[in-house]
Amino acid sequence: MATYETMAYHLETERLVLRPWADADAAEFSALLGERGKGTPTVERTRNSIAELLAATETTGIALLPIQRRDEGDFIGYCGLIIGRSTLEEPEIAYELFQRAHGNGYATEAAAAVVRAAAATGRERLWSTVGTWNTPSLRVLEKLGFEHDHLSMEENGEVAWLTRALP
Repeated sequence: MATYETMAYHLETERLVLRPWADADAAEFSALLGERGKGTPTVERTRNSIAELLAATETTGIALLPIQRRDEGDFIGYCGLIIGRSTLEEPEIAYELFQRAHGNGYATEAAAAVVRAAAATGRERLWSTVGTWNTPSLRVLEKLGFEHDHLSMEENGEVAWLTRALP
């Protein structure tokens, strides 16, 4: 099995900072998850999720990172690499932003930084899985050079599998 460098856990772009999770992110992270329309997890449950994310990062060397706007300093979502439906060798890029932050190019900017960080680990390919209904997310991936690989049917509907060669 190939060995990969550890992903950088602090990424900066022109407008954004992606950094490791802190306990203080729990309330905002709960609110973000609540926007999915399936109920809002308790802050305590979200704190446990953050602890699990941090533990997974220690084990895998890849990370899902909170996104904050550089000037405002506010938490607007997360972006990073996960195993998800894929593998540690070819992880998935994942991102989710508050609806109030949609339409400003933040997802594309954050995801581009994560793609660069993934390439720096020595990996050769990334995956992404997105509901086919999620046109804005599919557009972000297209801008980043992801290409359609295949579709699958899951309990929540049709899922597009996309891939991108690195670097």
